[in-house]
Amino acid sequence: MSERLDYTRTSPAGVKAFGSVYGYVMQSGLDDVLVDLVYLRVSQINGCAYCLDMHTRDLVKKGVKVEKLALVQVWQEAGELFSDRERAALAWAETVTRVAQTGVPDAEFEAARRIFNEKELADLTMAIGLMNAYNRLAISFRRTPEAVFAAKS
Repeated sequence: MSERLDYTRTSPAGVKAFGSVYGYVMQSGLDDVLVDLVYLRVSQINGCAYCLDMHTRDLVKKGVKVEKLALVQVWQEAGELFSDRERAALAWAETVTRVAQTGVPDAEFEAARRIFNEKELADLTMAIGLMNAYNRLAISFRRTPEAVFAAKS
């Protein structure tokens, strides 16, 4: 599959604006591994190869074991491998990403509120929204994962 359009080249100001939101999230006080796990889960749900590749690489660089990464998509069945905060963030990421199907039920909100304070939950939701937007760009324009380039060399 070939890239349809290089949005980073054609709309650098838009990409910079997204980067500003990413920068905010990364300095928001949320744990960066937790945020990257959420980014990975959102990208799994959306089927974004580019982002799956990128966030898997980021998490490996941060020392997350491959066994944990392999179970992100089935985190509910992974027992204590994921912390309470990680499980709450992954559950919230799923319901927010699937907003058209879930409507983000009150029970899901209350579960997330038990773990995250208001600022954390707002920032986490911004991170989820940002990753959904990035996924839509990468999927729509067929952004090529780094692993594809690495396999060719």
